[in-house]
Amino acid sequence: MSIRYIEETKHLILETKNSGYHMKIDHLGYLQHMYYGPKPGQDNLSYAFRYYDRGFSGNPYDMRYDRTYSLDSMPQEYTSFGVGDFRVNSIAASCSDGSRCAEFKYVSHEIVNGKYSIPGLPSVYDDEGKAQTLIVTLIDNAANMGIKLYYGVFEDLDIITRSAEIINAGSEMVWLRKASSMCLDLPYGNWDLIHFHGRHCMERQVERINMFHGVHTFISGRGMSSHQQNPFIIICDHDATEDSGICYGMMLMYSGNHKTEVERDQFESVRVVMGLNDDRFRWELEPGTSLHTPEVILTCADGLTELSHNYHRCIRNNVVKGKYKLSHRPVLVNNWEATYFDFTEEKLLEICGIAKDLGIEMFVLDDGWFRNRKDDNGGLGDWVVDTDKLPEGLGGLISKVKGMGLKFGLWIEPEMISEDSDLYKAHPEWALTAPGRAPMMARNQLVLDLSNDEVHEYLYDTISGLLRDYDIDYIKWDFNRPISDVYSHSTPSARQGEVPHRYYLSLYKLYDRLTTEFPDVLFEGCAGGGGRFDAGMLQYSPQVWCSDNTDPVARLAIQYGTSFGYPSSSMGAHVSASPNHQTGRKTPLSTRGISAMAGTFGYELDLTKLTVEECGEIRNQIKRYKDIEPVVHGGRLYRLSDPAANSRYYCWEHVSQDRSRCILSVVVTDPQANYTLVHVKLKGLDPDAMYSVGGEFECRGRTLMQNGYTFPQLTGDYPAQQLDIIRI
Repeated sequence: MSIRYIEETKHLILETKNSGYHMKIDHLGYLQHMYYGPKPGQDNLSYAFRYYDRGFSGNPYDMRYDRTYSLDSMPQEYTSFGVGDFRVNSIAASCSDGSRCAEFKYVSHEIVNGKYSIPGLPSVYDDEGKAQTLIVTLIDNAANMGIKLYYGVFEDLDIITRSAEIINAGSEMVWLRKASSMCLDLPYGNWDLIHFHGRHCMERQVERINMFHGVHTFISGRGMSSHQQNPFIIICDHDATEDSGICYGMMLMYSGNHKTEVERDQFESVRVVMGLNDDRFRWELEPGTSLHTPEVILTCADGLTELSHNYHRCIRNNVVKGKYKLSHRPVLVNNWEATYFDFTEEKLLEICGIAKDLGIEMFVLDDGWFRNRKDDNGGLGDWVVDTDKLPEGLGGLISKVKGMGLKFGLWIEPEMISEDSDLYKAHPEWALTAPGRAPMMARNQLVLDLSNDEVHEYLYDTISGLLRDYDIDYIKWDFNRPISDVYSHSTPSARQGEVPHRYYLSLYKLYDRLTTEFPDVLFEGCAGGGGRFDAGMLQYSPQVWCSDNTDPVARLAIQYGTSFGYPSSSMGAHVSASPNHQTGRKTPLSTRGISAMAGTFGYELDLTKLTVEECGEIRNQIKRYKDIEPVVHGGRLYRLSDPAANSRYYCWEHVSQDRSRCILSVVVTDPQANYTLVHVKLKGLDPDAMYSVGGEFECRGRTLMQNGYTFPQLTGDYPAQQLDIIRI
């Protein structure tokens, strides 16, 4: 059993293969957090927290004569608010009497086999029945509010999930102003904080800082998980490395507005609160109703590599769903960077003919295929094929592409609407726009109000109609602007604070309907590139376009940061033209291939402009990728270089689960005259097995891990090398 309750000491203990999570119901009914870390066994860990007078921290009324007992210093599982804990709180609400405080105490708990699910929200699932669930109920009798804390324990995955259900147990209205998914207190330690910031075309850049006193806040209020702050952080020992040191990962499984607060308080304790962004959030809880918060995926590991492996394993096997979660993904070519909006059917078919000859498996038609879409100023919302570009319609093009032996994919941006569209003219109230105010525009488009049931049904009918009427194998689902002017014309004024979250409840429902009805279609998420790269999207889209930046050198930093939480199988990555369209950088085709092979593989260039030599190289790249894909997508990833310490090169390896094969890759980003050769120590091999190293020599795994491997001198512009290390 991975969940235990010890009646004598009122302890609840969660255990995974390598970690333990302890909490305690104290004598006043507060649910205290005792411990999260390497597995300590069943010992009573109450001794670790000492009670003493904290100096004007305040005491609950029942302990008014004991100044050592204070909520302001006590580690808690989910905080009360407004009653004496002055650190960041998990929840905030207004009651019908105007009060803004609540004191939650333990009522009961339940241990059940299997993993809980969250109504309307994606969550980690348990197909094999190995997980267990703990549900702890807390209540504040004065405010008539209840909270159910959900803990899912995946013992073999070293994963614990958390979510909260906030309940109005009274007869009067409650207005939620903050609803977090989890609170985690770490009373002791010298911690570093790692987060993943960025911008369009430069997502998930790694930043590691030693925590200062005060509150670090990481948010997105952009209507998506965002390019700027991914909903994923790591707290680790100050001296933690890839290979050792306690590391805690916290990943919010949500694609909308989110907020993470990390506070280092006056007593050196660290608290992490993660959940919905409370800026402009206001949720009416009618009597007898509840709100479920998004799920947080927690893991505790020895070193950053182990932490990443835990997340990769969890996402591949227990987050991603459907036909493509573990199977081969077609090698594709997308016409966007080849033609942008300016294409004809003849041009597309010319690209397809070359693609088939090269070994590419799927053609994807990107933006510009529908009426009134000569540029990005119109057409969104109508989704009627442009017969000037495609005289025989979409069906005619698909028939010809399929006749060449290729699969067919299609780009859509269904959540958006152009003012210059028939849909907007018929239903301007379907767009998110504030009354009496000219809206902010981005790419000259607006966002449809998915919280409106009519909009939801329109989008379902439109997308399902495309998938029923045409033989489509793949959908690239884009989302190309942040959400502003958030006002729903179908929602009462008093409930406008619910619209951003209701938007995502509707989006997840839409995705669920479509992926259930069309299980053979591969969906790829996209939001101006990597603006919605999160575990929530990965429930429905096995892969997400990692970034609009297809420069192979810039991509190394993006893929490096992404790899801390997300597996290679989730990263959409393509070979593009040189010079690159975003940066103007010139790179060898071999380097572009090696960089893209670290994710899901494809091409984003005009195949009709290739030389004979380039065509031959691409044929070999595709054969190579298909050969190594099972290792890249299903194996373990090891980061062998740290760009913060050495910016000269990126080096990584993928090792098969049985350790029989290793794919070692390096890209030199700063070649120098008479430079020190790239030397790396390999990881993850069988120490006692003999390996053939690139056909160059044979060596034991132990030697390669302890003594390392030295690459030959790599010269020229951004040289790269990839080699096989095969167990013999």
